[in-house]
Order: sequence, then C-alpha cells, then structure tokens
Amino acid sequence: MNDNIAKQLLETWNISNRINLYLLDSVEPAELKDQSASKGRTVGEQFAHVHNVRLMWIGSSAPGLMEGLEKIEKEQAGDKKQLQKGLKASGKAIEELLKKGLAEDRVKGFKPHPVAFLGYLISHESHHRGQIALSLKQAGHAVDKKVGYGLWEWGVR
Repeated sequence: MNDNIAKQLLETWNISNRINLYLLDSVEPAELKDQSASKGRTVGEQFAHVHNVRLMWIGSSAPGLMEGLEKIEKEQAGDKKQLQKGLKASGKAIEELLKKGLAEDRVKGFKPHPVAFLGYLISHESHHRGQIALSLKQAGHAVDKKVGYGLWEWGVR
C-alpha cells in the first residue's frame, strides 16, 4: 500500500478517536449516569463499550497488543478519568493493529480488508456517539451546540 495512503488512514482513525475524547471531555461526571428514555446503556457504559469492543478485536486479532489494556467494567463506567485513560490506550493499540493490518493487507478475523475494518470501527463508534448525544439530550443535558458542531470538525480535531 502507498505509504501516504496508509498514513492518511491511520490519521483518520486518530481523528475519530480524538472526536470520542472531545465528546467525553464535554460530559460532566454526573452525566455519565444519564440514560436514554428507552433505557439501555448509560453514557459512561456507552464509552466503556466502545473501549471494550476495541479490546475484543485487539485480543482476537493481535493479542500481543493487549499488554497494559484492561476491560472497563460496568461498575467503572462512571469514572471519567478511567474512561479517558482507557480510550486513549485502546485508541493507540487500535492504531498499531491497523498499522499491522495495512502492512499485511489483512486483519485477522475480519473480512474483507483493513480499510473496511477501519470503516467498521468508525461506523460502530459513531453510532455510539449518536446514542450518547441522544441519552444526554433525553436526560436534560443536551450536548452544547459548540461541541455538537465540533464533532464534525475533523480538520481541527
């Protein structure tokens, strides 16, 4: 693969991860307990789920990258610092998994190819960002307009 394209794909992943952290930064610690009207995961549990799904892929595709990574349990999902730390660490590990996948033209356990894997990850995490925003809004803590627009400012994140 062209090195410039690989670099752009990795940067795309890192932007998406920074968008997750930007959203998390905007959430007050007490709001991590907010939940949508239809129940399901709390805001904190949504962030933890994103992290934990990353770990699932890392563990099955490149277990050597699991060093220092820990699942965030439901009971820990209200700890903003733990969520930030986890998302930063799992974000870096996914970057390494993508580097490996792009170099080898495959991500173990995922078809069809590493670029589709990147698309899958971003789609999954974007879905949960939307659920987080909806949960906050329905709980009376809508995301600030500046933050809402900021989620789409990929050129500056």
